Amino acid sequence: MSGTNEGGLMDGWIRNHVDGRFVDPDDTHAFDDIDPATGQVVARVHEADRALVDRAVTAARRALHEGWAATPVRERTALLRRAADRIEERFDEFVAAEIADTGKPLVQARELDVPRAIANFRTFADVVAAAGQESFLTDLAGGRQALNYAVRKPLGVVAVIVPWNLPLLLLTWKVAPALACGNALVVKPSEETPATATLLAEVLAEVGLPPGVYNVVHGFGGGSAGEYVTSHPGIDGVTFTGSSATGSHVMATVAPRVRPVSFELGGKNAAIVFDDVDLDEALTGLTKSVFTNTGQVCLCTERVYVQRSVFADIADGLAERAKGLKLGNPLDEQTATGPLVSHKHREKVLSYFDLAEQAGAKVLTGGGIPRLGDDLAGGSWIEPTLWTGLTNRDRVVREEIFGPVAALIPFDTEAEAIALANDTDYGLAASVWTNDLRRGHRVAQAMNVGMAWVNTWFLRDLRSPFGGCGLSGIGREGGESSLHFYTEPTNVCVQL
Repeated sequence: MSGTNEGGLMDGWIRNHVDGRFVDPDDTHAFDDIDPATGQVVARVHEADRALVDRAVTAARRALHEGWAATPVRERTALLRRAADRIEERFDEFVAAEIADTGKPLVQARELDVPRAIANFRTFADVVAAAGQESFLTDLAGGRQALNYAVRKPLGVVAVIVPWNLPLLLLTWKVAPALACGNALVVKPSEETPATATLLAEVLAEVGLPPGVYNVVHGFGGGSAGEYVTSHPGIDGVTFTGSSATGSHVMATVAPRVRPVSFELGGKNAAIVFDDVDLDEALTGLTKSVFTNTGQVCLCTERVYVQRSVFADIADGLAERAKGLKLGNPLDEQTATGPLVSHKHREKVLSYFDLAEQAGAKVLTGGGIPRLGDDLAGGSWIEPTLWTGLTNRDRVVREEIFGPVAALIPFDTEAEAIALANDTDYGLAASVWTNDLRRGHRVAQAMNVGMAWVNTWFLRDLRSPFGGCGLSGIGREGGESSLHFYTEPTNVCVQL
């Protein structure tokens, strides 16, 4: 296999990374990386075929058994800390790559995506370094005793399938704990956002990660790298963040080999706003939860239930704030909202605009494609949009849209609000807005979700469990929850 260890983003190409080397690209197996803000091609991406994926899995298994799995925890966690330091040193490169792939505003890439990647490495270095195991001393008949204790071993070769909305943040959210636990990885980033996974390969090589421990294969899902990775018999587990439909397909693929999966899938998240709320605080929070990253965050709010006495205030105030969001060049520090990730995704979101109209919705703001300057005319832009006049029976309220949209629906009682919020097949996140502390605790605990916020949104302690139920996923990530997936415990029982 020819290749180079110099760099993955060179000469207009984004390369695959296998066994410690970047693979020379082949233009007959390649696709374009498009800037969503302009619609222009920013690079060519080398698509991995089945043979290259097989090489990546083989390299990962060899690296695992030739020493990485047995590397002491202190050495693995030290490497994670060096990786965090190196990302910090190459901060601007990661910011630029993230913006070129996603079109997200400069401020977000600087303040959220890249800093969280750094924090992921440092946090999981601390978590794994401090992790212990339970032990039990058992009294037996005849005055004897038995000592039971568990040892954790790496899960093995893990397929890491990463989405396009927060590509670097969610990649490192999986890679950091997986490496800290001694696993070898085959990463398949989204075809929409391939750059930062490749750039991370450079960083990990620079800080001394052994060849084969971190491999990157580019491509699509079915009939491409995604299918080749998840169906490979050498994969010991799959961690995936993305749509519920794709998660179901991945589960079916690994089921015959009974491989473990960790899925963080879609959401149709609700916010409940009570009439005792601080209106300004609620409006600030809702603006973030509906429109951050152009609504392309699994945790974003698409259903806003508002107590009737303040419904008009919230609806008018949120519409006014949505109108004030600046759409424009992602490199402009005043830009608040970027484009959707692709024209294909915009067509999906626009189809829900049509469904909302058919259902009789009133458009408070947005509802179409904005007119921007000529340099941005080819981008996949869309207007932040709010509706009233919909109910939980409408598809717009039941199905995940994944755009800068929300339906505002009134309620009268606390019990009604809980019932409306829980009337969904998803179960990822919810937020509750109230100045009544007891009510906040009570309602948040009544939500059928993996995460519930009170008077805030997206606030995270990386040690706490993260994930959903229903169509929103299986398992939890974060802190020791990640360790449970990326390791296999062996219980040792010694009669004393």
